[in-house]
Amino acid sequence: MRAMCLERAGAPLRLHEQAVPTPAAGQVLVHVAACGVCRTDLHLVDGELPDPKLPVVPGHEIVGRVEAVGPGPSALLPGQRVGIPWLGWTCGDCPYCRSGRENLCERAAFTGYTLDGGYADYALADQRYCFPLPEAYDDAEAAPLLCAGLIGHRALTMAGDGERLGLYGFGAAAHIVAQVARWEGRKVFAFVRPGDSAAEDFARRLGAAWTGGSDELPPEPLDAAILFAPVGALVPAALRAVVPGGTVVCAGIHMSDIPSFPYELLWRERRLLSVANLTRRDGEAFLAIAHKVPVKTTVERLPLAEANEALARLREGRLQGAAVLMTGQA
Repeated sequence: MRAMCLERAGAPLRLHEQAVPTPAAGQVLVHVAACGVCRTDLHLVDGELPDPKLPVVPGHEIVGRVEAVGPGPSALLPGQRVGIPWLGWTCGDCPYCRSGRENLCERAAFTGYTLDGGYADYALADQRYCFPLPEAYDDAEAAPLLCAGLIGHRALTMAGDGERLGLYGFGAAAHIVAQVARWEGRKVFAFVRPGDSAAEDFARRLGAAWTGGSDELPPEPLDAAILFAPVGALVPAALRAVVPGGTVVCAGIHMSDIPSFPYELLWRERRLLSVANLTRRDGEAFLAIAHKVPVKTTVERLPLAEANEALARLREGRLQGAAVLMTGQA
């Protein structure tokens, strides 16, 4: 099979030919049809995430069909379409796992980071961490749901039920969250890179009530804000924009350092939270509503061999929505 591999941080991915793996007990082999390109993949490739498995096949927004099932009982069947997300394995025994907080498991393994992921023709997965996917989406459209959608929805839930919601960084996750928030009756304020008129237009098409640069204050105070842009300087900016008692959620796995800021910005019971990974319950909850909204993902399809180009477009802000690698394209 073909696999795009990261051999060392900071280097381009290289196309490898390697043997198709065999699933062990509790695993499934998935024939990959599509894999979304996530900002976390970019952090991995750029060396901003610690201790990856090297070499590693990136990619954790995987859509495909079960090719083979490992020995023993399985709830999944050959031919079944599934999605494989970021959280790829947990111990099931620690206090976090036993209390429904498997996203905090200290021994967790992550798809495309400490486990090989979906920038390949085939991927192995723990069958416990595979989601059946709504048939309303084709393979490419479904891929961003598996991280941009899942993590975005978890962040939206953590932001509370306030009406006025700010989204800092309008990429793959925000373009999904905006649709869910509007469906829930919220008012969306989109903050983009200063001067990025294309991103502002994109946000307005998805129902944003206001768009502006991330260096601006919104025309009215926010009840909550979610930071998808991995820029620590946006934390005090978002705190300044939310009302007393408001919430700021940092939704990325990596962020540049947060600068010092006056305590006054946090005072009056403003809350600053981070999102860590996801749980299977998050996946089930989001996938149950995605087709009801309905969430419509904006995707750019590229062949698997153009993974480096997809990452470059993401790094340079040259994408609307999400890039998706298609294994069937030449």
